[in-house]
Parts: sequence; structure tokens; C-alpha cells
Amino acid sequence: MRGTTMNLTIGERVAWYRRRRGLSQEVLAGLVGRTADWLGKIENNRIELDRLSVIKSLADVLDVSLGDLLAEPALVEWSADSGMETVPALRSALMEYRAITTLGVRGAGTEPPDLGVLRKATGKLWDAYQASRFGYVTGHLPELLRRTQEAVDSLRGREQDEARSLLGLTYQLAATQLTKLGETDLAWIAADRGLSAVRPVGDPAITGSLFRSVSHALLSTGRYQDAVRLTTDAADFLDQHLTDAGPELLSVYGTLLLGGSVAAARANDAGTARTFLTSADEAARRLGGDANHLWTAFGPTNVAIHRVATAGELGNVQVAVDLGPRVNTAALPMERRVRHALEVSRAYSSWNRQDEALSTLLDAEQMAPEQVCHHFLGRQLVLTWIRQQRGKPSADLVGLARRLNVLD
Repeated sequence: MRGTTMNLTIGERVAWYRRRRGLSQEVLAGLVGRTADWLGKIENNRIELDRLSVIKSLADVLDVSLGDLLAEPALVEWSADSGMETVPALRSALMEYRAITTLGVRGAGTEPPDLGVLRKATGKLWDAYQASRFGYVTGHLPELLRRTQEAVDSLRGREQDEARSLLGLTYQLAATQLTKLGETDLAWIAADRGLSAVRPVGDPAITGSLFRSVSHALLSTGRYQDAVRLTTDAADFLDQHLTDAGPELLSVYGTLLLGGSVAAARANDAGTARTFLTSADEAARRLGGDANHLWTAFGPTNVAIHRVATAGELGNVQVAVDLGPRVNTAALPMERRVRHALEVSRAYSSWNRQDEALSTLLDAEQMAPEQVCHHFLGRQLVLTWIRQQRGKPSADLVGLARRLNVLD
């Protein structure tokens, strides 16, 4: 149904699905513990609906997925950066039977892939993801998954363990990328494959990193309580290794807690969100500063970014407005910088400072157009601003709406 409702705001989409289910405003509002007047304002774009906890409640009652109500685009566009293969090719790679059986394994005498080459290729794709080059990542992941699986099948001993670790990181990247594109079922498969690949190695940092992918998949489907429980369980698992933890494990541990803080905020559990943020801040202090071990972009700045994000999810707009613009993200990877800019734009918009919100979003688009286009916040903010205009929308706003494919 996403294609049918792509050019609607979330409020208009709620009305569309409500009518499809044959529910009155009074009935739907009652089922989510709100008033009919509140729902009417939501459906008429007089109130912004940007808290995922509320959106998830409406999706549950309307019997649609969170992705359907957000109208997340399911595919990246073909481009010179992505090549001619996108999500369908990645789906085929994840359905490769050799990943779960010994059938068709390369025979003896066949030269295995070079681990040094695979290591560089894995790093290159993670760097591209952090640069918000999502089309490029999606287009090149299938081949890297195939080659790394060949290395696992062909090598033995310590070399096989290294190949397994690289395969786990590649599956993690696939899960992270697919979650961002709204392909949550495939993301879950990728995370599961990654955990299976690294289990024989026993590396807590790689294993913990893959736990993050599972958490992201849970978050993207609105299973916030499950994501909180996973964070708690995974943190308990990693705790036993923290006494002499190196920078990679500290970074993975801290980033896991940051994801858990967002899950707790979306579950309206402010206390647990604060607990996770406090523990993440302690890990950042131990680390000693911002870093990017195992592509986590973890450190004090990322903790500050998540304080803004959790404030937004909990409806603490003033905290988000006060803190968000003061966080200097210049040293972080592009993906983190733009994700923070989206949060700041949301906070400005909720505070009725639309000019600043639009300026922030335009700056973010200049930095990473793919990321802004594929995130629900950017699209919904733009559509809501257009619907709320009493006069003619500005040329900047109309141009942005067209580039985000939310305006015919």
C-alpha cells in the first residue's frame, strides 16, 4: 500500500487507513487513548505527528506495519553510484543456499579469495555507508557477501576465523543498510546470518556489533520493548569482557546502549533511556574521545546526539531545541551528522520555527541527499509544512518537496 499513500502526510495516511478499516475518528481515537478532536487535528495536519511511539500505536490499531504508516521507500534508486543492482540483488544474495549448507562448496585446489582484499573491500563499503552513499553500498554488497562466504568455505584455522569475522561485519552492514531502506524482514535475515557466521569465533566485539543490528531491526518494526530487553541482555553479555576492554569493545558496548536509549524513549520509558545514556557516557569517558572503531562513530559527541534524539522521542522539545544546535558534529561521519540534522529540524518545527527547520533540512540535503530522501522525518516535515502553508509555499520548500518525491 505504500505506493498509494507516498504523497500523503502521516496524518492524511492515518485518515486513509482509518477509512479503509471503517473506523470513525471517535473509535480510533478511543482505541489509542486520545480524543476525536486530537485525531481530527492530526488528520488535517494542524498537529505534527512525529513521535514514533504514537505512530506505532496508531499502526497497531489500524493493523498496518510501522513502515506502511511511515510510507518508507522500499528501494534505492538506480544511479551511477549504485550500478544496475539494488535491493533485489541483495535479497538474492541473502537467499543463497551455500550460506546455510555445505552443498556447492568450492572444491580443493581452488584458490580462495585474498583476505587482505576482502578486508579492504569491507572497510570501503562501511566507509561508503557512513558517507551516506546508500546506493553504492546496496549495489556492491551482494558480491562482497559472495566472496567472503567463499573465503569462509575455503580457509581453515585462524584464516577462517578472520574470514568469519569479515563475513559477520558484512552481514551487519547489510542488516544496517536494509533497515534504513525499510526492508526489515531482510535485515533480520542478515543479522541472523551474521551472528551464525561469527559464533565459532567468539569475538565479543564483533558479536556485540551484530547485536546492534538486531536492535535496529526491532526498532524499525516498532518492537521497542523487545529492543530494550535485547539491549539489557546484550549489555549483560558484554559486561563480563569490559574489565580489560579495548577501544573496539568499548565503542560497540557504548553504541549498543545508545540504540537502547532510543528504544526506551520510543517505549515512553524515560528512566531506562537515561540509564542507558549514563552508561554510554561512562563508556565514552573510558574511550577518551570521539573515534570510529568498527564504524561505530562512538564517543561523547554521539552520546550528545542521542540525548537530543531521545528528548525528541519523549516529546521534550525544549531540551532538543536548546541542546541540538549546540552539538558540533563536524568530526563525525556524514551519516551521523545528517541524522542529527534531521532531529534538529524536527525540534525547530515542533517549536514553530519553520524557517530554521527548513534551513537545517536544506543544509542536510546538500550534505547527503540520499539519506534525507530515504528518512521518514525529512519527507513528513516537508509535506506537513506545505499543507500548513496559508499562502503559496516558498520556492525552496517546493523544490525540496519535489526532490524528495513527495509532491507531484
